[in-house]
Amino acid sequence: MVSVTPSILVTSVLNPNMRVFDVMMHTEYGTSYNSYVMQGCEKVALIEAAHADFVDAYFEHLDAALDGRTPDYLVLDHTEPDHTGAVAALLERYPDLTVVISRPGALFLKSIVNRDDLDCLIVSDGDTLDLGGRTLQFISAPLLHWPDTMFTYCPEERAVFTCDFLGAHYCEPGIFDTKITYPAAYESAAKHYFDSIMRPFLPSVRDGLGKLRALDLDYACVSHGPILTRGCELDRQIERYGAWSAEAVRDRLCIPVFYCSAYGNTTALAERVAVGIRAALPEAEVGLYDLVDHDLAEMRALMNASDAFALGTPTINRDALPVVWELLAGIDSINFTKRPVAVFGSYGWSGEGVPRVAEHLASLKATVFEQRLRVKFVPTLEDLASADAFGRAFAATI
Repeated sequence: MVSVTPSILVTSVLNPNMRVFDVMMHTEYGTSYNSYVMQGCEKVALIEAAHADFVDAYFEHLDAALDGRTPDYLVLDHTEPDHTGAVAALLERYPDLTVVISRPGALFLKSIVNRDDLDCLIVSDGDTLDLGGRTLQFISAPLLHWPDTMFTYCPEERAVFTCDFLGAHYCEPGIFDTKITYPAAYESAAKHYFDSIMRPFLPSVRDGLGKLRALDLDYACVSHGPILTRGCELDRQIERYGAWSAEAVRDRLCIPVFYCSAYGNTTALAERVAVGIRAALPEAEVGLYDLVDHDLAEMRALMNASDAFALGTPTINRDALPVVWELLAGIDSINFTKRPVAVFGSYGWSGEGVPRVAEHLASLKATVFEQRLRVKFVPTLEDLASADAFGRAFAATI
């Protein structure tokens, strides 16, 4: 058992061997499912739970922390299953447990535990809960990164429970940031975590930082990764989040042209599409990016930061190439609505790649350029002129 303070005990479960989180996020350094016990003179609150695969380990740590006491409350700052997988078992063990949760969280939780008879205390921004000598104050923090997210603050301990905010998929056996053996690896994991989870919600990130900066803090008890302390990573993480979430200031449009090409034919089209865009918008930044030759994470970040983009793909097996779909899997769908996009490509037999990509982008509410540039096999001089005109016409819509 580990203590943050005499009143805050840690019941975290370590998962050093996890390499993929939520199907698509790589986790080179594993993770932890952090949960806590807050002890007041009169009441005991559990804060967060654990993943369903680690119920036994969670209860072992919980029993040691409770030392015979029965918890009164379960505070859930967020209902994603890695936080709530153990809730059904908790409610069986402690049937009188009151779940403290935001209103959207209560709706989600009923479908997670498949019970309509939950005893929930719905809390809103600014509400408090007295445990006897220790107070829990609830701070609404929606879209960090689910609609139900909130922070829980204990002013007496100068500690805030931030849920996923400021966290990292980084399994630190020492629990605290003061014991991180490989700081560069931790910072890399924290950046990957931010990019994968928080980046789609930058206005909410900035709002959340403002709320944390208004608190008197010594500890940020995160849900994943080491607990952050004042004078160590707490200060640095807040500073990093501020830098990572800062509003970009650009003095010209960013219109990348992404493509992949089996035999150079789509490459030739992409080059001329870029020429056309530059001719129509000479002040714009129009980069040309072969998806095979560039880091896909960087390409996704560029795509999401763009004002518009064009995407070229060949057709293989009646579809676009896998690397194209991998790029599009990283679309920030929250902020993608009405983004101008254009699709083009060379094909040999049937040519479904371009229309399939265009249809997918339209389903994501992008503003898909009505023209479809498709060229069979090797582009002729006339085809290349059409690609130039295609780029100019697309640029005229931006």
